[in-house]
Amino acid sequence: MNPSSCDILIQGGGPVGLACAAWTLQKFPEAKIILLDRNPVNDEDLAAADTRGIALSHGSKLLLDTINAWPKEFAEIHRVHVSQTGRFGRALMTREELKQDALGHIIRYRDIHITLRQALRAIQAKSPNFVWQHINKDTEEHHIHAKCIVHAEGGLFKTQDWVESGRDYGQSALVGLVEVENAVPHQAWERFTAEGPLAVLPSHYGSNILNLIWCGSPESSQHRLQLSEANFLVELQKEFGSRIGRFLKIQDRRLYELGLNYRKEITKDNEVWIGNAAQTLHPVAGQGLNLGLRDAFLLSEKLVEVFSGAAEKQSPADVQNTLQSYAQSRKVDRKTTIGLTDFMARVFTSNLAPVVAARGLALSALQWFPPVKTALARQMMFGRR
Repeated sequence: MNPSSCDILIQGGGPVGLACAAWTLQKFPEAKIILLDRNPVNDEDLAAADTRGIALSHGSKLLLDTINAWPKEFAEIHRVHVSQTGRFGRALMTREELKQDALGHIIRYRDIHITLRQALRAIQAKSPNFVWQHINKDTEEHHIHAKCIVHAEGGLFKTQDWVESGRDYGQSALVGLVEVENAVPHQAWERFTAEGPLAVLPSHYGSNILNLIWCGSPESSQHRLQLSEANFLVELQKEFGSRIGRFLKIQDRRLYELGLNYRKEITKDNEVWIGNAAQTLHPVAGQGLNLGLRDAFLLSEKLVEVFSGAAEKQSPADVQNTLQSYAQSRKVDRKTTIGLTDFMARVFTSNLAPVVAARGLALSALQWFPPVKTALARQMMFGRR
């Protein structure tokens, strides 16, 4: 294939861009795709890149299994305990209630990334028209003519070169790994503090080594980042409580700024935006990458639909209509997931007495009314289609 022209140009070699290429080629190996990837060629160079734990839903696992892209190392979540610090109201969700093997999984971002790269290479061997170009800031710019351009290079909040709609939550997330005294295997904890959510999640390192996501004001988060290990653990214990015994150790502390950024329109002419290029979410519900993978999977179905057909049915108008159909199919899932995440990020950081009381009632209601809890859990696991 001429490397300066293709049917589909995918810009971005992160998990969502890789997954979109893999699913498209799996369904249509003859697809003429160019993938532009700013990451290193060798997987070894990514091994220490991003070690934070990412939540992947059971629905995402089912999708990734179709391209043999499920990492070998992961931790399953069988129960989720949700509560608020010093206030009434709690909810417990279990896999048994939903009749699922797991409610979700926690995986290191780098493992998701590398496994998808390996899966795409396996598919590439049977895809004669696929070109995977690794580029960097020193790479000479050249024009690529494409019938469809997929933007999958999103980045993190405040590192993006676009801002359309959303909000800055005035929060940062401190992430790391904590060792605890008496963890409950396969259990995730989400505590809502005065400054934001505090999550302690399973990891594949062992039952007593857990992923920590502690959201707070930028000032508080920076303060916690700079604390000695002993003082950090004291503050963490005070906020979380003693449900899993003493916190014994903290390692690999990092900060990420939090906000919501989303495009109202995710298509324009022959261009489409997916994953973090379309929406960046607060981690409170762990939905960011899951929503992006659903974007990639459903877009791949539409791309195969138009580009596996007759050439005369691949006009600019045909491509535009296909992308508009894709955007329409994503409206409900995007709106629901973005809205739910934004609502949770805002309502669980408010200290107004009526809001505090209302969220306590809401948590209790989840426990009292199983159908509501089941509907919420299924949205988290599978999204809306």
